[in-house]
Amino acid sequence: MRIKIGRQDALIVVDMQNDFMPGGALPVPEGDSIVPVLNSYIRLFEEKGQPVFYTRDWHPENHISFRENGGIWPVHCVQNTEGAAFHPELYMPADNRFIISKGTSPDFDAYSGFQGTVLEELLKERGIKRIFVGGVATDYCVKNTAYGGLNLGFQVFVLEDGIKGVDVKEGDSERALEFLLDNGAVFVTLGELE
Repeated sequence: MRIKIGRQDALIVVDMQNDFMPGGALPVPEGDSIVPVLNSYIRLFEEKGQPVFYTRDWHPENHISFRENGGIWPVHCVQNTEGAAFHPELYMPADNRFIISKGTSPDFDAYSGFQGTVLEELLKERGIKRIFVGGVATDYCVKNTAYGGLNLGFQVFVLEDGIKGVDVKEGDSERALEFLLDNGAVFVTLGELE
């Protein structure tokens, strides 16, 4: 399959933040290993003049998802901390890039980049019809962002070589990918884009 990147396409890079990298508060195994691949995707979209959206968890200190507040996760990606910062080697072009913050209110959790954000509006006002989704974690925020895009009517491509899962339960990532396939997502790799 060959896919030409054009005027109706956008790239969504999900949650490539320090706390989700090895050594972080909530590490995705080998999460940092996809940075070079994602950078290649980002440069491709930059060359084509197409927008790149970077989602991030941007939690207040008292966020509902934290264990101490009854959630299931350790404290992670607290606003304005080093853990919430993007991976230092992640390429972020100066132009045509957008940072989408999610999970910003204490009492609302968001696994999808579309939940409680302006992502849908920004895509639609730019005439975007196809979104290409990569990042971490396959079984949580990648899955939910891709699924959200499908439900909102976008054609969704999952970057098979640009995702990593956390697999809290063994096989979670594989099940997430099956779920996305069943719901109409298409899997692509860098070599298939032009």
